[in-house]
Amino acid sequence: MNILVCIKQVPGTTKVEVDEATGVLKRDGIEAKMNPYDLYAVETALKIKEEVGGEVKVMTMGPPQAEAIIRECFMMGADDGILLSDRKFAGADVLATSYTLAQGVKKAGDFDLIICGKQTTDGDTAQVGAEMAEVLDIAHVANVRKILEINKGNIIVEMDMPTTVEIAEIQLPCLITVEKGIFQPRLPSFKKKLATKNKEVFVYGLKDFGDQNEKRYGLNGSPTQVEKIFPPDTNRDQEIWKGTGEDLALQICEKLKALKFV
Repeated sequence: MNILVCIKQVPGTTKVEVDEATGVLKRDGIEAKMNPYDLYAVETALKIKEEVGGEVKVMTMGPPQAEAIIRECFMMGADDGILLSDRKFAGADVLATSYTLAQGVKKAGDFDLIICGKQTTDGDTAQVGAEMAEVLDIAHVANVRKILEINKGNIIVEMDMPTTVEIAEIQLPCLITVEKGIFQPRLPSFKKKLATKNKEVFVYGLKDFGDQNEKRYGLNGSPTQVEKIFPPDTNRDQEIWKGTGEDLALQICEKLKALKFV
């Protein structure tokens, strides 16, 4: 089975700046890491590979430094990695991101299964996976918490919906987004790090895609208009109260009333 996992490099800190002109995060020079939700997608792919055989590829869109998370996946057991990197991809919203990733999938080859994490910690939209599938015209389901069965042409999954648990059988090829608790991600292997330190990461830009219309990518292809984006204010004010349990309970009650919480 040929499996592709879409991953993303996200800021490793909440202390990030925003470009006032474009409304996008300034990612240069800040600490970065793999999106935590994507670790569960990678682990799911590796588990399926161990069960039915095949190959696991990972793909990300980002600047050249995003190669680091691809190499992290090599250390977990991924077979190949693809980086979609082009300045024309910068500033993409979920629509442009989904379209770019879909073009990367078409360039990379045929896949039986595409797996994405539930969402990213920097955008939290949880839309990219479904939009990718729509562009690729393949079936997709979200909120997958368990893989029940995989056979030659179908996959049966259990989905954690808001008020119910549902079971779906999807024809391959398809795309799924997985929940955080589906598997416990394995730790990267130092042995695999040494074995893959010179492994090639394939890099694709706009010139490599079948559709090279610049109006479909990056800021040009992003209909979402961000009016304002800013990091949350931090409040480190502290008050230390002393007294009996009864006195402290009364103080807490009065404080909640003063803050209009009750």
